[in-house]
Amino acid sequence: MYRNLKRPFDILCVVITMPLWLPLMVVLAVLVKATSRGNVFFKQKRYGKNHTFFMIYKFRSMYSDTPKDVPTHLLQNPASYITPIGRFLRKSSLDELPQLLNVLKGDISLVGPRPALWNQDDLIAERDKYGANSVPVGITGWAQINGRDELPIPDKAALDGEYVKRFGFITDIKILILTVFCALAGKGVKEGGTGDR
Repeated sequence: MYRNLKRPFDILCVVITMPLWLPLMVVLAVLVKATSRGNVFFKQKRYGKNHTFFMIYKFRSMYSDTPKDVPTHLLQNPASYITPIGRFLRKSSLDELPQLLNVLKGDISLVGPRPALWNQDDLIAERDKYGANSVPVGITGWAQINGRDELPIPDKAALDGEYVKRFGFITDIKILILTVFCALAGKGVKEGGTGDR
């Protein structure tokens, strides 16, 4: 039942909260543009539901000459590539805010397994074991409130599998609420970690 209501719920939440996040996005966009050269938004190919691909949006948090399509944790001295405003955006998770546009487009949901990088076939394979690629990917998920960047891939996939088992309205509400607290505390954010940031 909830599978059919998840998309309308996402749209309703994003539209209702637009007066809060849209002005904030404008301010952050100005700060990103004013403090370093390059585009305001960062786009990257990611895995979506059922192994499909889409382009995810984030605020650009790294310098424009950073090597393309290289996960942060694989860069030599990753912190040196991150802009001053980028550090704040990542720590606060506000770099993820443009993904609300992905939600409106139907690429992702508010809640679900985090979209894997286009080359993270190991994570996709692990998720297949739990049926976690059959649900919509999301801005936040069960793994994000239980370790986030600090989690190794097998653990992350297992938590995504738990989300599939718990799939429902109450679970999504719980994850959304806990995500706010995790973001405010900067919990689980680790530059050079195993996550997708």
